[in-house]
Formats: sequence, structure tokens, C-alpha cells
Amino acid sequence: MDSTSLDDATLCVPRAGFDFSGDAFLHLGEVPSVQVSPHHWRVSDSHRQDSIFGTPISMSPQRYIGFSGDIQYLADKALMDQGSETGKSTQGFDPLQNPKYVAPSWDDVYGMLVDLASEIRLSGYNPQVIVGVSRGGWPPARVMSDLLENPNLANMKVEFYKNIGVTAKRPKITQPVTSEVSGKRVLVVDDVADSGHSLRVASKHLARKGAQEIRVCTLYLKPKSVFKPNHFARTTSKWVIFPWERLEAVNLIKRNLRSDGRTYEVIRELKGSGLSGPLIRKLLALDR
Repeated sequence: MDSTSLDDATLCVPRAGFDFSGDAFLHLGEVPSVQVSPHHWRVSDSHRQDSIFGTPISMSPQRYIGFSGDIQYLADKALMDQGSETGKSTQGFDPLQNPKYVAPSWDDVYGMLVDLASEIRLSGYNPQVIVGVSRGGWPPARVMSDLLENPNLANMKVEFYKNIGVTAKRPKITQPVTSEVSGKRVLVVDDVADSGHSLRVASKHLARKGAQEIRVCTLYLKPKSVFKPNHFARTTSKWVIFPWERLEAVNLIKRNLRSDGRTYEVIRELKGSGLSGPLIRKLLALDR
């Protein structure tokens, strides 16, 4: 299969509920005809994550098993162009989902980080320093420090965004890395690879500081990103509202809607994103 020609019309997907190998990947609505990978794909034994903090978790996206990383990324990218969200899988589009925003829960985020930590350990990479990129990378970097049992946690600050979907012309490092990285293996942690420019700037900064090896880990990857992290949990084209930035995001959305305090418009805008109406009301009440 020519990966450079992958588009919505030629996207190959496995038929759910069966184990396949070889040519069992199907064009939508067609019979088996195209061999995508010599590996097989199979449905995970468990389709439901257990709650970590006691919050019920609904059905969650499953990962590819034995699926080529490049083909997987291209398949995810094609699905993202259609507005879907994937967790390294071909999750179907849910019409009840918000088409513009997704707000993962604390349990969702923690589960993604556990998976990423396992992936990093299995890869054999043992970072000597973990660097959280401010501000979004600080919370996941702290959790990753715990999951990798590595207390050597540093931070750096790269400022890029002005508003939702609006960026400054160039990302700027406003706080250099706070730990010595010369001659060391470094793991950079951020919440999302959006344009990818800020992560590229961060990586170059660490290289100039003499880091021996640099790997990048993010929770989400956007298909438009010019920088692909070594490790990422999910791909999406939506604006991601993380638990540590909910009030900030809600206020920005309210300002963009010019709703002048009409909370119901913000709730309607975020319907299906993962943020409930009662929570949005409580957040907005903090600003009164």
C-alpha cells in the first residue's frame, strides 16, 4: 500500500470482533483485497477501563496491537481529518461527541500516562532527567516522574498560544531548562503536540544544552503537527481541554462567543466534550 496516497476514500480498517492477518484489512464497504501489514490486529480482551480514582469510565479507545507505527499514524491522521478522535486505534466517529472540543477526565489522563510509561519502559529508554514543558506539560511530567520512578524532574517554559486556535508567530523560550542536562538522556513531557513548533524549539534548546539523547512524550498528537513525538497516547484534531486548564478554557470560549454572561451558550458550545453543565456553571461562578 502506498502510504503517501492515504485519504478518506482509501483508508483501510479492520472488521471489529475478529482476528485478522495479512490481507484482511478492508476498504470501507469492500471485500478483503489489500495487504496492509504482515502483522495481525486483534480486539483487546477488555474494552472497559477500570476507574482509577473511583470515577466511572465509559468505553475507551483500544490500541493497535502489532500494527506498524507509520501506518498507524497515517490511519489516525486520515481519521482526524474527518473529525474523529483516536487512541492509536480506528475508533468510529460518535455523533454525540462535540465536533470541536474534547475534555478528558483526570482518570482518562492518568490512564494515558500509565500506558505511555509502560511503552517507554518497554522501549528500553531510561531517562536521567524528565523535563516538563510549561505550562501544560507540568502536571503530566510530575505523574510521569512517579510512574518511571525518577525524581529528577526539571521544567522549562515555552510560550506560544494567544487564544484558542490562535498562536503567536514564533514560540519563545521564556524560562530555560532548570536542570543540568549535558551528557544526559532526557525525556520531554508536554500535554499536546499541536503545531509542533514549540516542541521543536524545546528539543533544540536541550540539544544546545548538551543533552545526550532526547525523546518527547505527549498525551495528544494533532495531525497537523510538524513534530511527531516519540511517544503519544491519542490523536485528535479537536481542541483539547485538560483538567488543569478548564476555567481558562471556559473563559476563553465564553469570550469568543461574546455571550456576556449567558452561561447556557457556553454549555451548549461544550455539549458532548466531556464537561458537564453543572461543572461549567461552577467554573463560571468562580469568576463572578
